[in-house]
Amino acid sequence: METDHIMSKSPGIVSFFVSLYRDGFRNMTWGKPLVWLIVLKLIILFAVLRVFFFKPAMRGLSDRQKSEAVGNALTQSQTADTLKLIND
Repeated sequence: METDHIMSKSPGIVSFFVSLYRDGFRNMTWGKPLVWLIVLKLIILFAVLRVFFFKPAMRGLSDRQKSEAVGNALTQSQTADTLKLIND
């Protein structure tokens, strides 16, 4: 079997999967352009859209104000969830 031959070359299961993917991408004709297309899409999603659509919510606050706001948000949501469970 071919997998036995591959497994005998590499001692670990992780290196088996690394070699499997490496050999698979090497033999693909459309693999490399598709990988680059996926990378480009991720860059557009996370870099460009974040800059234009997702503004920082705590801009202009000091570190102390930021930590208080996060602490209040965490304790309020936990308290509300706990009370909801107790009342149900």
